[in-house]
Amino acid sequence: MTFNPSRRALLQLMSVGGVVFASGLPREARAGSKSRPQESDFFFLQLSDLHWGYDGPSNPRAPEVFPQVIETINGSAAKPDFVVFTGDLTHNTDDPAVRRKRLRELKDLTARLSCKVLHFLPGEHDAAADQGAAYKELFGPSYYSFDHKGVHFIALDNVSDKRGALGPVQRDWLAADLKKQPRHTRIMVLTHRPLFDLAAAWEWATEDGANVIDMLLPYPQVSVFYGHIHQEHHHQTEHIAHHAARSLVFALPAPLSVPKKAPLPWDAAHPRRGLGYRAVAEAAAWPPILKEQLLEPAATEPETLEKKAT
Repeated sequence: MTFNPSRRALLQLMSVGGVVFASGLPREARAGSKSRPQESDFFFLQLSDLHWGYDGPSNPRAPEVFPQVIETINGSAAKPDFVVFTGDLTHNTDDPAVRRKRLRELKDLTARLSCKVLHFLPGEHDAAADQGAAYKELFGPSYYSFDHKGVHFIALDNVSDKRGALGPVQRDWLAADLKKQPRHTRIMVLTHRPLFDLAAAWEWATEDGANVIDMLLPYPQVSVFYGHIHQEHHHQTEHIAHHAARSLVFALPAPLSVPKKAPLPWDAAHPRRGLGYRAVAEAAAWPPILKEQLLEPAATEPETLEKKAT
């Protein structure tokens, strides 16, 4: 496999989500090794906080967003190994029938994606009201692990419990899962809420997140990818890197920057500002074309990226 997607194709994917480059090789093997097997390098796409069913002033075009995202992904020549959805697939409702309808509609939409390997996580909008019952009926287990090209992925559920916790049963499962992994294993954790206390007053934390991080710390190569906060954010817990994805539908203010958390106002002149545009170089050294040309400031708008790509 040649790991060399074109710049234009990657920009298309970056316009809708987080493009994450990874390698299953240990750091020492990646550094300066001319014999590195290319098939160990890959990238995946993180989409988060779709809020299917949202109908509000912070995005009057909300119903159009995900169908457009699907068209963009399908039209890009850069093909991710898989797509991961890190929660809040749907917007909150107190009506169980509406919740199931929205989840079913969202699942049907994802079937249109040309990438058929999809991994889902619930958000609190999907699962908190019924402890994940409807989500599990349609999408399966709310926490699980899988391996891909030398990387061990762990998907956690810190939303079905209304306290925003994993709880003892899931922590025991995580401990057993980690026990099977050699210390040099590259681990990527997928979750909805941040595992660290970013803004507990806004529920931007995981109640037992410190316990989870303590379980992960013995492994020297761990990264966490999450959603929930609707903005780009990067954090380091010792050697563990945490990366947040932007929402596809509406943005939220910076942590504790305003008295009350609420979606940012709709900007008709820049309808995509603050939504879904992020790229993370993770694990593998970026191919030269990416290192030289794709490291853009976080605030760069997609219009500017497309102009530079021409």
